[in-house]
Amino acid sequence: MSRFARSEITAVLGPTNTGKTHLAVERMAGHASGMIGFPLRLLAREVYDRVVRMKGRADEVALITGEEKILPPKAKWFLCTAESMPLEREVAFVGLDEAQLGADPERGHVFTDRLLRARGFAETMILGSDSLKPMLKALVPEAEVIGRPRFSTLSYAGAKKLSRLPRRSAIVAFSAEEVYAVAEALRRLRGGAAVVMGALSPRTRNAQVDMFQAGEVDYLVATDAIGMGLNMDLHHVAFASLNKFDGRRQRRLTVAEMAQIAGRAGRHQKDGTFGALHDQGPNAFTPEEVLAIEAHRVPKLEKLYWREGDPDFDSVEALVASLEAKPHNEVLRAAPEAVDLAVLKRLAEEDWVRQRVRSPLMVKRLWAACGLPDFRKLGVDPHSRFVGRLFGHLSEAQGHVPHQWFADEIQRLDNMGGDVETLAGRIAAARSWAYIAHRADWLEDPIHWAERTRAIEEKLSDALHASLTQRFVDKRTTVLLRQIGADASNLPVTIGPEGEVSVEEHPLGTLTGFRFTVAPEARAADKRMLLAAAEKRLGSEYRKRGQALIESTDEELQLGAGKMEWRGTAVADLKPGPNIARPRIVLDRALDVLDPPAKVAVQARLERWFADQIAKRLTVLGKLDEVTRDPQAGSPLRALANALLEAGGLLPRRAAATLIEALDNPARQRLRRIGVTIGTLDVFAPALLKPGAARWRRELMGLSAVPAEGATVLPRGAPGADLPYGYRPLGAQAVRVDLVERIARAAHDARQGRKPFAPDPALATSMGLTPETLARLMAQLGFRTARVAPGEPQRWIWQGLVAPPKPKAPPRDNAFAALAELKHG
Repeated sequence: MSRFARSEITAVLGPTNTGKTHLAVERMAGHASGMIGFPLRLLAREVYDRVVRMKGRADEVALITGEEKILPPKAKWFLCTAESMPLEREVAFVGLDEAQLGADPERGHVFTDRLLRARGFAETMILGSDSLKPMLKALVPEAEVIGRPRFSTLSYAGAKKLSRLPRRSAIVAFSAEEVYAVAEALRRLRGGAAVVMGALSPRTRNAQVDMFQAGEVDYLVATDAIGMGLNMDLHHVAFASLNKFDGRRQRRLTVAEMAQIAGRAGRHQKDGTFGALHDQGPNAFTPEEVLAIEAHRVPKLEKLYWREGDPDFDSVEALVASLEAKPHNEVLRAAPEAVDLAVLKRLAEEDWVRQRVRSPLMVKRLWAACGLPDFRKLGVDPHSRFVGRLFGHLSEAQGHVPHQWFADEIQRLDNMGGDVETLAGRIAAARSWAYIAHRADWLEDPIHWAERTRAIEEKLSDALHASLTQRFVDKRTTVLLRQIGADASNLPVTIGPEGEVSVEEHPLGTLTGFRFTVAPEARAADKRMLLAAAEKRLGSEYRKRGQALIESTDEELQLGAGKMEWRGTAVADLKPGPNIARPRIVLDRALDVLDPPAKVAVQARLERWFADQIAKRLTVLGKLDEVTRDPQAGSPLRALANALLEAGGLLPRRAAATLIEALDNPARQRLRRIGVTIGTLDVFAPALLKPGAARWRRELMGLSAVPAEGATVLPRGAPGADLPYGYRPLGAQAVRVDLVERIARAAHDARQGRKPFAPDPALATSMGLTPETLARLMAQLGFRTARVAPGEPQRWIWQGLVAPPKPKAPPRDNAFAALAELKHG
């Protein structure tokens, strides 16, 4: 590695269409060996095909991505995704494309690691935006920075509606749903559009691009994947939206992201234009953004994300610690927890996993399994279960994935039926198995299975291309067809602001949340076609609403009447679970309209929200739940915690007397830290009596009455004047249990042994207690009245609490006892 440090390092920075990637490919081809890391699988494939043509032979060129590996034995030049670069290989030239992606929260740590560690022994070339310059000076000061101007002019063309976009335009959207909606609109308005998304396989993407390049369609609808160097003959780029969901939140694009995408317009010496579909509102460009994009001025990066690229495999703990280590350089920030690390931490909690990773080799194998990307976007929990099953096979016997499991899973995917979304979902699943197949040490016959998965992905890709073309390239007019055999899928279905569903102004019903209610008059025979059209339209609306629910804010979710609600619509029921803090959350049957991955994601969102609310609003219950699962807590404390949870955090002390007596001092101290008070008459958590917490507690316990908010004393018979609500009945009044304890402490502080004493009357008066209520309370607290002369204040004498009576043994000298012995003997 020492000679790597002496290699020439060049950073080529500039906007799009400056020939940076072309230069890197030419430089690599001039060396005896080389490697370039790209941000996209599609781009790596595109450059691989180009290098094969340049060299005239495929046996010296390799393609390495997560799901595709072409690795000839004599390979000299390697085209890879950044994640898949084989850094252990020594090559003369190393290039890293779009290095400014080191600032991306999700993948940035990979690009930063390659920026710091990937070196060719003769030449290293870093490609990226001008924004990267300060980071290079700080991290790679020895690099020679070269700026390159754009070959053509990029100018703002204003906002244009879809119907007025010029030919050879690309419309950029930021979700599959939005891409499909725009493509369908273009089919109706302009005859058709090609579709390009990062989730497409290279074969499908190339077929769609070829259709656009050949002039079969004049419009391309794409995600921001086109911003990463995919070369197409575009004259204009229109933004359908300027906001995107980045994996954590919905946000506006940065100027750098806008410039990267807009820069796809114009090619080599041809000028290009960019614009939006909206001239006002959040999806319109500001004048400042337009000026910055036209002048190619992007904000300089101040930080890059970093994670240890060469982690410690001595143990799982060491691996996690090294992956969570903080960077030493001030311009680096620790990367957010990625999916692979989240999966590793989940699996590390499993006893069976820890038993199998007792050597660095097995720790490394576990980490390799955790590196399987979540192509299907199922979320951490479902993906962890899949990776766990995979590692289970990799850590036993010969360490190979069972032939039958692999064969059965990919056989299920060998199905070319279904719509665009179904086929795209199968391709995403196929990518997981392709990734596994390209790990040479995970299968007994990896070459066979790699070919098998490639063949299935190609078939699915061809079917997806045909489905995309059929769906989005259709010049048939959208008129209301009533004759038998008419194609209802072309009918324009609209959903109004109040959920009213109609076709060509014919009302069909109402969509409330995820439940579609058909209007009675829409059931007539002549409306069947309209209902079929509505069903197709509702499918996309359900997906849209499902995604909105998955991405919902905490404020959009509520709890009421044993149900979880989203925007006022019930989406799940709370069913009995292990305890009140961990009920089962069962999705409403109306959500069956969502596909399985969406339902899993919704379930995860609702469970996360509920857990967050318990931690925020009912912290005591959450901590009691932790105690019940803590083997170090001791059985008496766990038993009391269970009893408290069953009673919603409030128990009469008599009912828990045996459990309380069994507690040692550490257990009592832990209860106090949690926020539980062992009172004279009750065991309770004062925090649960506050209005907000009390409302949630009532919801979880199914208590229907609503006490007056903030009331400390209630009239007997008033709503909630009972112990389950936190009020102890005392004659004609019910007193909140924390005030009962306050009076008890004041009385004990005032007394001197067993001498008669008079408690401060102001305390009871300020609470609104009547003399009768106070007398009943003092009696329950273990005091009796003392004789006093007429006109003197009432005095009390401490006589002690009466211990709860022990259960009497049944008599054994009668006929019933003898009968019982015969029955049980």
